[in-house]
Amino acid sequence: MPRPILYDYWRSSAAYRVRIALNLKGVDYESRPVDLREDAQKSAEYRALNPQGLVPMLEIDGHRLTQSVAIINYLDLRYPNQPLLPASAAERAHVVAMAMAIACDIHPLNNLRVLKYLKNELGHSQDEVDAWYRHWIEEGLPALESIAAPRAGKFLFGNAPTGADVCLIPQLYNARRFNVQLDPYPTLLRAEENANQMPAFAAAHPDRQEGKE
Repeated sequence: MPRPILYDYWRSSAAYRVRIALNLKGVDYESRPVDLREDAQKSAEYRALNPQGLVPMLEIDGHRLTQSVAIINYLDLRYPNQPLLPASAAERAHVVAMAMAIACDIHPLNNLRVLKYLKNELGHSQDEVDAWYRHWIEEGLPALESIAAPRAGKFLFGNAPTGADVCLIPQLYNARRFNVQLDPYPTLLRAEENANQMPAFAAAHPDRQEGKE
């Protein structure tokens, strides 16, 4: 069977999530960098593969999968080892809600194409763009801390990583890039500390990717 191909960008939060999930599942894959700085995602060649012109995209099992949360769900069903979503309906909903709080409510407002639009088309200064970025993280993380804390263990839910942690770690990486104060979120920081001790998370870090600056 062909080796899966991940169309990737080293600093993309969504691609970072998928790298973590692939590593947790033990899936050997090929990374093909798509340089977002050079707008490679907008090329006709790439849009022929992914009409949205976004990363990540995963070619696996004869499929072209897009949207990081959908890819993570596919991998969880396809590779049942190291489950990322609980079997219980209520617990599953809880974990998915935490993942979506990041993937749908925080990250899209801070996506690179949004930041470029704010700066280039709307004429905002870099300081204003950075303030925008911090605002949405600082609005989202307190709620996530409150939601996670009652049922957290070593990770956001229990003592094994789930899809919520897969989404959390890239978001905290971004928060630090923009000097967001994280001390108010002990539950999130505990999950991050435990995740960072796992090779699957460490290997997915942007600093260890091909094409990094």
